[in-house]
Amino acid sequence: MPSWCEATWGKRFSGSSRSQARAFVGGVTLPVALADLGLIDEYAFVVQPVLAGHGPTLLAGLRERIQLELVDRHEFRSGAVVLRYRPTQVTA
Repeated sequence: MPSWCEATWGKRFSGSSRSQARAFVGGVTLPVALADLGLIDEYAFVVQPVLAGHGPTLLAGLRERIQLELVDRHEFRSGAVVLRYRPTQVTA
């Protein structure tokens, strides 16, 4: 199963605070590059109630630690949880 991140572009790219576009970014290297450049406004992580024990590490190789604040969560009957975070600051 590939790892992915959801990236939301707002007024930074469109010039308007009302317009907003979303992109789901997959793979291993592109999300890290976007995060390192500070281009991800919001992260959405889906947690499944299964331990795989293998696979790529999500966002491995970031140059700096990114502090996140929880902005929303949604639980499903299946036990899966969607957690949405926004970056608060970048620290070394």
